[in-house]
Amino acid sequence: MAVHKLTPLPEEYSYVFGGRAPMLSVHPGDIVEVSTEDCFGGRVETPADIPSQIVPFNELNPVSGPIEVIGAEPGDLLAVHFVSIIPARRYAISSTFPLFGALSATHETAMLHEPLEERVWFYDLDLDAWTATFRAKNSDYSLALPLDPMHGTVGVAPAGGEVRLVVTPSTHGGNMDTPEARAGTTLYLSVNVAGAMLSLGDGHARQGEGEVCGTGLESAMNSVVALDLIKGGASAWPRLENDEFIMSTGSARPLEDAFRISQKDLVTWASDLTGLDTLDAYQLVSQMGLAPAANVCDPNYTMLAKLPKWALKDAQAYGGVHGRLRTAAVEYLAAR
Repeated sequence: MAVHKLTPLPEEYSYVFGGRAPMLSVHPGDIVEVSTEDCFGGRVETPADIPSQIVPFNELNPVSGPIEVIGAEPGDLLAVHFVSIIPARRYAISSTFPLFGALSATHETAMLHEPLEERVWFYDLDLDAWTATFRAKNSDYSLALPLDPMHGTVGVAPAGGEVRLVVTPSTHGGNMDTPEARAGTTLYLSVNVAGAMLSLGDGHARQGEGEVCGTGLESAMNSVVALDLIKGGASAWPRLENDEFIMSTGSARPLEDAFRISQKDLVTWASDLTGLDTLDAYQLVSQMGLAPAANVCDPNYTMLAKLPKWALKDAQAYGGVHGRLRTAAVEYLAAR
């Protein structure tokens, strides 16, 4: 396997999916070491910095890429395995924003109350202890939280020549903000244009389900991904797989539609894998499924639907590509 490195300069980060020439070209089976900035583009440097005054909305969530996967064609499925995700700095940042977040008035949810205070928290990261320290702003309360690094924004170029700001998740992936996009997970994205044009960023040192306040522990990351291609395997929505679960996503508003999309896709996927008819698969998912929220704050909300793999008996998704990428990840890490 070939190993590539992608380290964009500040002026080389992208804020859209689609419409950009590739920064790197790789083959299926290759590994990419990629550096990504935090959602503020590294511009918030102290707790006194006010993000909305420093970072224009259209420059939030810079992504690294795109990465062209040679041979990828519309109708194929790109497998992106997260080998490792390591914070690149000794701190992470979270904040509340005026008119943003699940428990605030927004531009689309009009209320009479005043916008929330814009407050910034800096978390000290201890990569040896693998913790982030929460410190309350208005008391002496503090707590060490376990790190659980993830990428909130991962996607490919949309279909039809469309160019989309990174903040809105949809069928191409994007700003799904699911904690499941962690090391050891494989993300499946349908290819819409030649080369797929993969980009990623928006690292979180950890994030609760739903990303309720609108930000995780925003962190620059040094990450490694292993890539593969399933010819003709495109699915309607992004899917994920780890050693224990298969997972379907749905991104939409209102939240119940995101829920329905993810559940329908999981029922369809379980039916395809097991040979069960639709209603039998519906019954299985109804009794064994889990439904964590990914985000309830972005322009589209994202829900997940999860099914334990043991319920599939011996069925393997996409010919066992997750297992092969898992093995490649272990070999890569052992050789470092």
